[in-house]
Amino acid sequence: MPVIFIEKKGVIKNKTSCPKHLILSENEHQPFLLGPNVQIPLARAVDFSWKLLKRLCLSAQYLILHLMSGSNFMDSKNEKITMLHGAGGTVMHNLVKNYIVKALGGLSNEAEVPLEAMDDAAVIGDIVLKSDSHAVKPIFFPGGDIGRLSISGTVNDISAMGATPYALACGFILEEGLPFADLERILASMREACIEAGVGVVTGDTKVVEKGALGGLVMNVSGIGKRTPALEHDLEVAKKYRPVTARWTLDSNIVAGDKIILTGTIGDHGLAVLSAQQGLTFGSEIKSDVRPLNRMLQRLFAEIGGVISVKDPTRGGIADALNEWTEKSKVGMLIHEEKVPIRLDVQAACDMLGLDPLEIGNEGKYIVGVVKEKAQEVLEFLKQTEEGKNAQIIGEATTQFKGVAMQTVVGGKRIIARPVGDPVPRIC
Repeated sequence: MPVIFIEKKGVIKNKTSCPKHLILSENEHQPFLLGPNVQIPLARAVDFSWKLLKRLCLSAQYLILHLMSGSNFMDSKNEKITMLHGAGGTVMHNLVKNYIVKALGGLSNEAEVPLEAMDDAAVIGDIVLKSDSHAVKPIFFPGGDIGRLSISGTVNDISAMGATPYALACGFILEEGLPFADLERILASMREACIEAGVGVVTGDTKVVEKGALGGLVMNVSGIGKRTPALEHDLEVAKKYRPVTARWTLDSNIVAGDKIILTGTIGDHGLAVLSAQQGLTFGSEIKSDVRPLNRMLQRLFAEIGGVISVKDPTRGGIADALNEWTEKSKVGMLIHEEKVPIRLDVQAACDMLGLDPLEIGNEGKYIVGVVKEKAQEVLEFLKQTEEGKNAQIIGEATTQFKGVAMQTVVGGKRIIARPVGDPVPRIC
C-alpha cells in the first residue's frame, strides 16, 4: 500500500530529495506523513475513518492547487536556491516572477514585449533580444555538446518570436584544467551550428575560475533578431481567418479552435543527457535533438503562413510549455495521447525510470499554434523537412475547460499539470 509524503509550505520531498508530484512510496515500512508533525504508521492506514481520509484528500488537493496557483514558496528568510529553481516548471517560474521580474520589471518604457511578459525573448524597437546561459552536465553528450546547445538555444528562442537571428554574443566561463582539446571541439561545434543557422558570433567575453567549480565550463549566448517579410506574410495569412492583433508569434496569441502542432518526437535531448550523466544504456543510443530551427520556421512563414504562436519546449517539456500557453492565452488545451510522437526507445527508457516524457526537455522541437484552417498545410510542409519529418497535430485550444488535459488511449482524460521541474537536472 503506497505512502503519501506532504511537508510544510508546499514542499514535497522523498528520500532522493527530488520534488516532483505527490510522492507515492511502495515501501510498506515507511510512515504515512500527514502535515509536518503527524506520523501515522502504514499498518493503521486501513483503519482510517472516512473523515480522516477526507481530510487527507483535501490536504492533497490544497497542496496541488497551491502549487498550480504560483504562490510564493520562497517567502522565508531561511529559503535557499536549490537545483529545482533552475529546472523549469513551477518552482523556477515562481523564482523568475517573484524575484527577478519583481525587482527588474517595469524599468523599460520602450519594450514592445518586456521582461514582465516572460516570453521566449524581448522585443524593443522592432529588434528581438535574447540572452541564454548554459550549464549542461556533462558538456559532451550523445548528439551534441554545450557549444551546439548554446547556439541552438538562443537562435531558437529568437526564432520562436517570429524573427530571424541577426548577430550573437558569447561569454565563456572556463574552469581551470579544461583541456584545450575539449575547448577546440566545443568551438568547432559552435561554428557548425552558426553556419546551419546562418548567423555569426560578433563579440563576447572570457573568464577563468578555479578547478572544481563548474564541471568544465559554462557559457552564455545572447543574440538579436530582426523582423522579416516572412513573418509579415505569416500573420497576414492568419488574419484572413480570425483577428490577430499581435505583431509577433507570442505565447498569448492562442484562441479557441487553434490547432497545436508538435514538430517531432519528445524526450530525446533529456534522455541523451541523462544517459551521459548516469552512464545508462537503453539498448540503443538515444541522441539529443539539439539543432537550430530558424530556417525551417522562416520558410514555413513565407510559404504557408497561419502560424500565430511558437514555443520551444525545453526544461519541463511540452507539459510546461503548454501550461504556459494556457496561462497567457486564457484558454484550455486538449491534446491526444496517440498523436504525441515519441521514439519507442525513449518511451521504454521513461517507463523503466518512472519518468513522464511530457515533462522532459527538448532542444530541437517546437510546439506551433496554427489557425485551424491552415493546420493541415502546415503539417504537410513540416513533414517534408528534416527538422519536422515526425511532426503531428497533437491537439487544439478550447474554452470547455481551463488548463491542459490529455485524451488518453484508453478513453479517459488526464490533467497535465505544470511540472514542479524537469526530472533531469542540468540538461541545458
